[in-house]
Amino acid sequence: MAVYDQGGAIWQKDDASPLTEADLRSDAVIRQGLVAAFPGVFILSEESRSAGDSPANTFFLVDTLDGTKEFVKRNGEFTVNIALVQQGVPTAGVVFAPALGELFYAAQGLGAWLQTAGGAPQALQVAPWQPTQPLRVIGSRSHGGDKLAAWLATLSYAHSFVAAGSSLKFCRIAQGQADIYPRFGPTSQWDTAAAQCVLAAAGGAVQDLAGSPLQYGLQRPILNPEFVAVGDKAALPPVVLPSEPRHHGLGVV
Repeated sequence: MAVYDQGGAIWQKDDASPLTEADLRSDAVIRQGLVAAFPGVFILSEESRSAGDSPANTFFLVDTLDGTKEFVKRNGEFTVNIALVQQGVPTAGVVFAPALGELFYAAQGLGAWLQTAGGAPQALQVAPWQPTQPLRVIGSRSHGGDKLAAWLATLSYAHSFVAAGSSLKFCRIAQGQADIYPRFGPTSQWDTAAAQCVLAAAGGAVQDLAGSPLQYGLQRPILNPEFVAVGDKAALPPVVLPSEPRHHGLGVV
C-alpha cells in the first residue's frame, strides 16, 4: 500500500504485462511468512519459486499482486492471492483486497468468509439462480476481447454485465452479487486457485469448457484453460459460444 499510495518503479515483463515494486516487495514478505509458518512446503508464486525439486501433491500458489493493471490505474481492484493446493485441488485460500479493506478466506469443508475492517466475519453463500431476473454476468475490466462479446451476443435472455478487476470476480459471485464469470483470455494457476477455493466453499464452481473442475499442479501447464465460474451452476441454462460449438453450456448444465 505504500507503493500504491506513493508510487514506485514499474517494469515490463517479457509478455508485456506490468511488474511493479509492490509485486516484488509483497513476494518477499509472503514467502518469509509462509516459510516460517509452514516449513518445508513448496511455494510457487508469480515472482519466485522454492529451490530444489518440486513436490507433486501439496504446495502453495501465490499471486503477490493480482490485477497489476488495476493497481497501476489506482482503482483499488487488485488482490493478493494465496492458495494451498493438495492433490490438484485448492483446499484453502485467501484473497485480500487491501485498498478495499476486504479479506476473503475459505477452506474445504469449513466454508467461505468475508472479513472487513472492524466488522465480524460474514459467511458467504452464492445466490440461487432466478430465471425471472437478468443473468448477472461479471467479467474482466482489463481483459475481455471479442470472445466475451461474442458469448454475450449468444444470450437469448435478459442479462446484465459488470466489469471488475483481479480475482474479485470470483469473490463477487461467492457473495451472491453476480451469477457467472466466463473467462476466454489467458490466466495462470496463481491467478485463480485461491479465489476458486473461496467460490467453491461458498457453493459455486469453476470449470473448464469441457465441464471439468479447474485443476492445479506443479507438473501442469502454468496457463489455465479457458473456464467459467458460476454460483448456482445446476440452474443456469445452457450457453453456446459460437467459436466452440461442441462445448454446450461451457460445462454448465
